[in-house]
Amino acid sequence: MNIGILGLGLIGGSLARAYTLEGHTVFAQDTDEQMLSFAMLAGAVHGRLDETHVPQCELILLAIYPGGSAFWLEENAHLVSKSALVLDCCGIKTEICDRCFPLAKKYGFTFVGGHPMAGTQFSGFKYSRATLFRGAPMVLVPPVFDDMQLLERVKEALKPCGFGSFSVTTAQEHDKMIAFTSQMPHILSNAYIKSPTALHHKGFSAGSYKDLTRVAWLNAPMWAELFLENRENVLFELDTYLNSLIAYRKAVAAGDFDQLVQLLEDGKKRKEEVDG
Repeated sequence: MNIGILGLGLIGGSLARAYTLEGHTVFAQDTDEQMLSFAMLAGAVHGRLDETHVPQCELILLAIYPGGSAFWLEENAHLVSKSALVLDCCGIKTEICDRCFPLAKKYGFTFVGGHPMAGTQFSGFKYSRATLFRGAPMVLVPPVFDDMQLLERVKEALKPCGFGSFSVTTAQEHDKMIAFTSQMPHILSNAYIKSPTALHHKGFSAGSYKDLTRVAWLNAPMWAELFLENRENVLFELDTYLNSLIAYRKAVAAGDFDQLVQLLEDGKKRKEEVDG
């Protein structure tokens, strides 16, 4: 199978490695020419994703920022084969699905929104690996929800990645949930580490510190774009969290033991509820 991949960062690079490992031919495009050349030398990519190769691709994976992915498809939709499946791997879905579903309908190919729930705190091709997605969840946003044949086609096309599970949702519901499960943890981690006390933590920190600060190391331009494109959902989660923090602060400031115990018990109970 001929695979086209837009972007050779952590996600795109890992996709390239996974498909190449399974014997597929991978064509890629990246704004960093040196990185593209390195990927070719590393054997993860076989050629450039250009006007010659786009029509040959049976599967095209868009793995750059949402706005850039949608713009690329708008510019190249006329080259995409009508039998091709185009799948994005962006962190939010509303904008790209709103722009790409009409393109697919106009030009006759199939577009499905996607979000591989895998990654690390590091970015770039040098951190990519063929096994990144093995066992990970994959979220799909199809144009219709009752087309089981399409969903099977997507699962088959993604088989080299080794995803552990698939879930289907709408773009709006995806963006609402991802603000809580992914975007907020990055904001909280990044804000928490700014305490001046962090400069002197060595010897005083263990698992909880490491868990909370792992994703403070992030790709700032990418996450800033994702936060702003999902602004309303992020603001809701931020406001909810700030209100909770204020309640804890008031209890501590007032020396209110009973209220503080109640707040902690409420949080423990919610954790039990959501995780079973």
